[in-house]
Amino acid sequence: MSLIPEEEFKRSNSINLAPMVDFLFVVIAVFATMAITRAVLYDNEVNLVKISPEKEALSAGTEKPYLVNISITEDGKYKWLTEVSEFLMENPASIKKELFKQQQLGLIPEESSQTKVLLHIDRNAKWEPIAQAIFTIREAGFHIHPVYEPTDL
Repeated sequence: MSLIPEEEFKRSNSINLAPMVDFLFVVIAVFATMAITRAVLYDNEVNLVKISPEKEALSAGTEKPYLVNISITEDGKYKWLTEVSEFLMENPASIKKELFKQQQLGLIPEESSQTKVLLHIDRNAKWEPIAQAIFTIREAGFHIHPVYEPTDL
């Protein structure tokens, strides 16, 4: 009497496909996750705006849309920028609250689509505060336009 049955020593004529099926499942899951992440992060109609002096001079004669300037610093802090000063905002929810407050006061139009929110992002800012601001402002119904200033100026 042996501890290992004789059937275990015989060669099997079939191939075990269980590890291959597991591998295929993992590959499909990875590609599905990548597709969903791309759709959420990149394909959400966020338009990038480039500021150049020539464009500002050309657009001076046309009707200006209402602009709201928000800045994200290198350390992830939010600032509401005006022509004379800047105000520190605690989190993305406070940005949303301020936008609605400005609408109620009549400083920006009641129709959210008439207001463009320009998001000035520091080059070294981390992605998390940027994404939080973008999603919160879009959730409020405003069009957001991340702004960058070219380094060759």
